[in-house]
Amino acid sequence: MLLCCMKTINDVFARYKKELQHIYDTNETEAITLLVISQINELSKAKIKAFPETIITTGVAEKLEDILIELKTGKPVQYVLGTTEFYGLPFLVNPSVLIPRPETEELVEWAISSVDKGQNGNILDIGTGSGCIAISLKKNLAQFDVSAIDISADAIKTAESNAALNKVDVNFIRQDILKYAEIELPKSSIIISNPPYVTLHDKTQMHTNVTDFEPHTALFVPENDPLIFYKAIADFAKVNLLPGGLLFFEINESYGEETVKMLAGKQFKNIELRKDMSGRDRMIKAVNV
Repeated sequence: MLLCCMKTINDVFARYKKELQHIYDTNETEAITLLVISQINELSKAKIKAFPETIITTGVAEKLEDILIELKTGKPVQYVLGTTEFYGLPFLVNPSVLIPRPETEELVEWAISSVDKGQNGNILDIGTGSGCIAISLKKNLAQFDVSAIDISADAIKTAESNAALNKVDVNFIRQDILKYAEIELPKSSIIISNPPYVTLHDKTQMHTNVTDFEPHTALFVPENDPLIFYKAIADFAKVNLLPGGLLFFEINESYGEETVKMLAGKQFKNIELRKDMSGRDRMIKAVNV
């Protein structure tokens, strides 16, 4: 233990930077350190930046050191802390679920903004993981009944905990979308999904803190059939979306045009491919007819 090295907030930043430089770049390390200090010392990020000479207690220093030990293995900070934020809401996360990402927030925002005032009905989230999409939609579109499915029992358990944490009622169901003929639910006004879409080639370009820690069943698809989940969901949606109902996908940026072509081949209309804030093809909206 090098607790003597962490007496002030500045000391914490210096130690984390030194110990994590082989894993993360400077900006990532600073963001991780800021997040950890904010949660463990119960300080706002603004206050941390404004008062870097703030003294930390021995107890806090011990917790920060324990967290640093885990971070040095490459384990994502969200898993180390057990929590993250998505669309302004708190979520519990663990290695049974993907860590929610900013581009998925953009997908949620698109879905919310596409709903007409006074509209209601059913929303279905496919491959819910932590429940971040379903819960965020229910929180902001309370007039809708929201259901969500996932193949993982552990993911469903985590999602149910997150629904309780955020005080919303979502119907979580364990089901495999590739066996979509077995799924019986009321027809939906909106079906939304962030399904697995990472190919083995993509895996070689990814950070090991994703490939070594996040659940592979929620990430990877066969190299020879990268749209396997999109095709299954589209077929399910043709039967289970109401006429005029909306289908939303988060997608692999490398398969935007292929996904549009697939949806068009299944007679979806008004198909829109949208870029995320980084300028990458990342989401699609389509209308059922």
